[in-house]
Amino acid sequence: MSDSVVLDTALCLPASDIEALIQGRMIATMSQIFINMGRQFALYPTNIPINLQPYEQYYCSSLLPIAQTALAQIGCDKVVVKAWARCEGCKMYPPESLDTLSQLTVWTKEALQRSLGQRSHIFLAYLRVYLLPQSLDILLQSPNRQFRPLNPSLIVSEATPVLNDRTFTQRKHQLEKLEPSLHPELEELQSAIASLSISQPAAKQLDEDIKVFLGWSSDKLIKQPDQNLAWINNIAKLGDRSIELEEKKSNYQAGTDFENIARQSLEFLGFKVENAYKGGAGGLDLFCSKPYPIVCECKAGRLIPSGTVEELIKLGGMHLGADQFLDSAKLVMGPGNPSADILKAAQKWKVSIINAMTLQKLVQLKAKYPGAINLVELQQYLEPGQIDYKIDEYIDKAEREIKLRSHIITVVKELSEQDNQSSKATHQGFTVTETRVHYNATHNPRLNDEDVHDLLIELSSPLTGYLGRIKSSNLNSDRFYFLRDLPIN
Repeated sequence: MSDSVVLDTALCLPASDIEALIQGRMIATMSQIFINMGRQFALYPTNIPINLQPYEQYYCSSLLPIAQTALAQIGCDKVVVKAWARCEGCKMYPPESLDTLSQLTVWTKEALQRSLGQRSHIFLAYLRVYLLPQSLDILLQSPNRQFRPLNPSLIVSEATPVLNDRTFTQRKHQLEKLEPSLHPELEELQSAIASLSISQPAAKQLDEDIKVFLGWSSDKLIKQPDQNLAWINNIAKLGDRSIELEEKKSNYQAGTDFENIARQSLEFLGFKVENAYKGGAGGLDLFCSKPYPIVCECKAGRLIPSGTVEELIKLGGMHLGADQFLDSAKLVMGPGNPSADILKAAQKWKVSIINAMTLQKLVQLKAKYPGAINLVELQQYLEPGQIDYKIDEYIDKAEREIKLRSHIITVVKELSEQDNQSSKATHQGFTVTETRVHYNATHNPRLNDEDVHDLLIELSSPLTGYLGRIKSSNLNSDRFYFLRDLPIN
């Protein structure tokens, strides 16, 4: 656990500056005085920009929506403190540095010029920012100086830094040396989609990925559960009516509920479920036509009823015709352990049987790793009889492959972290052999160059985007660099 830090003072800054610091858009603030390295303070938002400039002239265009929102959050009688910071050094910048400073911060060149005034330099303080576990309301005071006392003192920790150590070090080095942005086009793209990310989930995820790549955000961020996927946790419950009986549902309603969520599950996994064969009296429960035909029977209750397999065979043959039915996979989804008679019939008619919880585990894997389920490969596991253990084998195999890829990504990241002093460390490349040697030093079974090369090519694809690739004339000389983590917890 991080050591506690006691804060007695707050640094008063424009609310939009603080929001930019919290979002990782910049790591410095313009300071009126020299701030001792190591000094720690809360970040107190004000609604007064430096030199009383209009926001449109003070900030770059991409920050204007953030500036307006931050200003609106300042109440009449209180302010909300979200973060604290530690000064990691100060530096004076001459007038000729204003163009590059504007590119590396959120301020316009005009704002920097006006802040410079008649002085011979601009003074920037580098701030390592940490989020508070909960926002703190403080009574609004008119800030007549840069620092104001906190009463009572605030006890905080370093548990939630906005940027990790490596990212902050690189960004600080880049600002100290006035190294221009490596990816101005991506910064323009991020600015263009920033407003869309408020209402569009897809745009929001892309926005987060770009900010991680640019170093405006750290890989520490944890993906929040998608509330639209909460239904997944009900699959097993609806299949096992020993739970549902408490809600006094009829057999028909309980069966319909499970059939509906089974349909939703199969569609989520990537099957195309045909509506022409809907369940009900005399109908198939579910028929999937793609990527391969599969006939499904859904049973909710305590046990799978006797005769379920025969019912599936009868209805399937009647609706699909003999040839199409025989070429289709056959699946029963239901609760409990099937009886000996059901298992015998399943072997005879080549029918697979899984528990509702097994279906739920498949869907959970798909939700966690959208590309993890290969339905064509899964077909090989649909053997006759009860196959929960076979599906578990498939899930374990998929998770091992994901972990392997996560380890390869971590290896490239570790190689990059061996040189934290360079602001370009994230983007330096490593060969297949360097990656293989580093991986084999700590992992078993060991991989050869061909295995590692295939994995690196896959992970550097634009469709995955975990690594970057610097191509060369010789494939063995291709170099790969770290972009983002693949969390596996």
